[in-house]
Amino acid sequence: MTLAECVRELGTTQFYVKSRYAVCSGHQFGQVWLRNGEAVGESHFDVVVIGTIPKNSRDMTATYHYTDFTASGINGASGMGITTSASIPQTWPSTAAILRGGNLPATKTWAELISGITLTHTITALSGQAGQHGSARVISAIYQPNIKLVAPPGWGSQPFTGGNIFLLPPRWDEADYLPASTSGGAAAFSVLPTLKYSTAPSAPEREVALHIQKAYATPQLTLPPLATKKLAGQVADEPLTRLYLDTERRKKNRNRAVWNCVKFYGPNYADGGKQCDEFPFATTYQGSAGSDYDPLQARSNFSVQAIDGKSNEAAGTLLAQFYDLNRLIDGPDDGFLVKIT
Repeated sequence: MTLAECVRELGTTQFYVKSRYAVCSGHQFGQVWLRNGEAVGESHFDVVVIGTIPKNSRDMTATYHYTDFTASGINGASGMGITTSASIPQTWPSTAAILRGGNLPATKTWAELISGITLTHTITALSGQAGQHGSARVISAIYQPNIKLVAPPGWGSQPFTGGNIFLLPPRWDEADYLPASTSGGAAAFSVLPTLKYSTAPSAPEREVALHIQKAYATPQLTLPPLATKKLAGQVADEPLTRLYLDTERRKKNRNRAVWNCVKFYGPNYADGGKQCDEFPFATTYQGSAGSDYDPLQARSNFSVQAIDGKSNEAAGTLLAQFYDLNRLIDGPDDGFLVKIT
C-alpha cells in the first residue's frame, strides 16, 4: 500500500483496510505555541502507519510516515522532539512471545522528519508456540503505535500532547488446512474480508451471484419458504463463519440442500447440467443444517436454487481460493462477508 492510497482512503477516518495483508491508520497532531502565556503561533503534522504482511510470512511491518507539516506565526516547531514508539498491550494467549525489530522507539525533531524520512518496526510471533484453536495455534495481538511530543527549551504549548494512533490487529496461525502449513504457518490482520462475486454477463460465477443477490434482497421469495428468512454475511455484526473441521456437518449441510432441491425443483433438477446451489455455503456454520446445531437458527433459514453446474463450480473454486488467500480459520472467531457486484 502506498502512502497516497492510505491518505486518500482514510479521509477523515482513523483506519483503512485494503486487505488482510495491508491496513493503515493515522492521527493528526496540532500544537499552539505560547510565549508568556500568550498564543503566538501554531503548527500541525500527521502520522500515518501502514501495516503490511508479505505472502506466507509471519512478519508484520509497520511503516511510519510523517506528513502535512504546517507552521504559522512565531513557533518552535522545528526543534520539537517527536518520539515514535509502539507497544503490544495484549496478546492471546497472554503467554505468546513476540519478537520485535526495526528502529523504534526513536526520537526525531520536526526538522528531521519534515525531510520525508520513514521509520519501520517489525513484529513476529515465532511458530511452534502454544496458541488458540488447537492445532491451528492461533496467536492474536494488539499493536499500539504512540507519539510523544516535547517542546524545545523556552517554549510552551497548549495543548502539547501526543497520543495513541489507531491500533493494528495482527494474527498468526499454523492451521494445517491453510497455505504454508508445513513451514510454520503465516500471519494476517484480524479484519473482516469480503468475498466478491460478480453478476456481469462474462463472470463465470454469474448464476451463483444472482442467486445470492436474490437471497439477500428478497429472502422471502427464495426456497425453502420462510417469511422471516434473514441470511448472514451482509453486515459485520452477522458474518459468515468457516466450517472445515467437522466434515459430518459439512456433509449434512450439502445433503439438506440437495434434499430441498429435489423437493422444490423435482427429482430431475440436475437435467441439462444443473447443480443444486445453496446459500449460505455448505462450508459455513450458517449452512442449511445449521438449525440442527444452533437453536437460534430457523430450520429453513437458507436458500437453494438449481443453476448451471459450471457456474456453481466456478463460484466454488473462487470460494476455496478466498479461504486460502485470507487464511480463514474454522469457527466463530473468524468470519467474512459476501458482496455481489
